[in-house]
Amino acid sequence: MANSALLVMDVQRDVVAIADDGSGYLTRLRKAIDGARAAGIPVIYVVLELRPGDPEVSPRNKVMTNAVRAGLFTEGAPGTRIHDDVAPRQGDVVVTKRRGSAFSGSDLDLVLRARDIDSLVLAGIATSAVVLSTLWHAIDLDFGITVLADACLDTDPEVHRLLIEKLFPQWAEVVAVEDWLKAMAPQ
Repeated sequence: MANSALLVMDVQRDVVAIADDGSGYLTRLRKAIDGARAAGIPVIYVVLELRPGDPEVSPRNKVMTNAVRAGLFTEGAPGTRIHDDVAPRQGDVVVTKRRGSAFSGSDLDLVLRARDIDSLVLAGIATSAVVLSTLWHAIDLDFGITVLADACLDTDPEVHRLLIEKLFPQWAEVVAVEDWLKAMAPQ
């Protein structure tokens, strides 16, 4: 665990308002964040922000165009801020990305390499977006990967289930927050 980091991805106010299903997601995520800190694992936040006027959004990119039309992810807008229930502490790294993957249009790889991090623990919203995109990108960069199944959330519960139960286990360790915390506890 010494070379791991917990990535808390796209847990922004507007995203939580759209996706939160009332299942206690933010409480589970807070527990993972607190557990990582207690174990000395860096917590790195990743947010999607687009410049005013959206110069980085191509009309050919359906996902990003739809987000802009919905009024999401405008740099500096209150809804783009990290949700208060899991907000970063002073000194935490916050990485800004411009696309789906935490690596796309960001300096995340630089931050990780500078800290000699070679394993990532993924959490965030949505399972079918930032988590999936980041997982694939991290595989290509040779990172070890753990996905916290119940610290990921999607607007479509069936898509979430399919990814967590069928697809992700082929490429990553997939565990519940409680099991991850137990594995980190001193023996």
